[in-house]
Amino acid sequence: MVLVLIIGDLHIPHRAHDLPAKFRKLLVPGKIQQILCTGNVCDRETYEYLRTIAGDVYVVRGDYDESASFPPSATIVHTPIRIGVIHGHQCVPTGDLDALSALARQMDVDVLVSGHTHTFQAIEYDGRFFVNPGSATGAWTGSYNGEITPSFALMDIQGAVVVTYVYQLVEGEVRVEKIEYRKELEAPKPAQSQSLTSIPQSGVAPQNIPSSPQSGQTFW
Repeated sequence: MVLVLIIGDLHIPHRAHDLPAKFRKLLVPGKIQQILCTGNVCDRETYEYLRTIAGDVYVVRGDYDESASFPPSATIVHTPIRIGVIHGHQCVPTGDLDALSALARQMDVDVLVSGHTHTFQAIEYDGRFFVNPGSATGAWTGSYNGEITPSFALMDIQGAVVVTYVYQLVEGEVRVEKIEYRKELEAPKPAQSQSLTSIPQSGVAPQNIPSSPQSGQTFW
């Protein structure tokens, strides 16, 4: 099992002062193995904070990130799941599933993580899984007139099964929803004179977060 934090569009300090305190209490070191960030981190202090949660941090460059060290996209493999990460401003129209699906095909990924809209979404479409963690700080965006709900997501990856938990701060309380995606695997070809071997089904573990050692890289 691999637990991955999906987070982005923090816009600290330009549009938000900090993460909500109730989110910080949940995001403790030693529980999460990897972080995938959709960009718009905006300052080094926030990036360093993410590295205290997990050492293995991937950040893609958002349209407000000044650091040229962040790549425009990233591909991470947790066999058999391939995950692509982009900020989302590459998608026209913004957040359009057909456009996102085309990008996912180009990147050859099963799961595409994107941001930019500041609105959470997790949906299976055209045989792939699309996740937008929203804005972890609830930062405003010019493309949306209403109040932004702060949110992030945790992906529990178990083989071909990805269980996504979305955390949203609604009226001062953290609410959690669960969405499951299962990659369809091709049946292995039987060896000559042998019968076809069935594929074991991955079970979904409870939401308990295991501790694990951390190792990662520096982008800043």
